[in-house]
Amino acid sequence: MVVDDAISQALTRIADAIEENGDTLKRIANHYDGVVPVMTRNANRVEKAHEEAEDSIVERAKDLFRPVTN
Repeated sequence: MVVDDAISQALTRIADAIEENGDTLKRIANHYDGVVPVMTRNANRVEKAHEEAEDSIVERAKDLFRPVTN
């Protein structure tokens, strides 16, 4: 089978581009795997801090509105 030179070059460029894209996607995945756990951990810490602050505010509000006894 005879393949036209232009078609052969096009197929070679396509194959090279696919290989480069695969390498790029691997680098993106590695970055993602390194960053997302840290972001998740930080988001959980912030959420916990907000919940604790909210609980503290509720407790203080209860003290403010507690009936005064003499």
